[in-house]
Amino acid sequence: MLNPRVNGTKISYYFICHRKLWLFDRQLQFESDFNAVEEGKFISETTYPDERHEIQLSDGAVLDFFDNQHKVVHEVKKSDKMEEAHLWQLKYYLYYLKISGVPGVTGRLDYPKLKKTLQVELTEDDEQKIQKIFDEMTAIVNNTAPPERLNKKFCKTCAYYEFCWA
Repeated sequence: MLNPRVNGTKISYYFICHRKLWLFDRQLQFESDFNAVEEGKFISETTYPDERHEIQLSDGAVLDFFDNQHKVVHEVKKSDKMEEAHLWQLKYYLYYLKISGVPGVTGRLDYPKLKKTLQVELTEDDEQKIQKIFDEMTAIVNNTAPPERLNKKFCKTCAYYEFCWA
């Protein structure tokens, strides 16, 4: 079952930082002005120029692109530093499509700058974990106070850095 408050971006943030997830859920979205996001879009569009990019799903999520002939969702990232988050974001898209009546879809996590590609499939165990993630995400975003801030190297490059540390 799909959770209406969940999308691929939120799944990614769940793995990166619960505070970022909480802020994003409250429409505090600083990323539209953030250079890293623009760079990621540029990499996707220039690496695969013939593909239709940014396919909007009904939950508000956006697929980087979908190869309809081979039934492959491509998620394009500039770095593999947050690979676990990227992997689960892609698995969420595969789950979403399966639940929405599009079976047999696989995924491909592309890191063009690294010349690295991962093939991704959704397993039954993944589906069960996604349901648990939904429950945990719901608890996080329903809390009235934000989760504690992290103190990680990647915080300095986060779009929410000023909110947490200023």
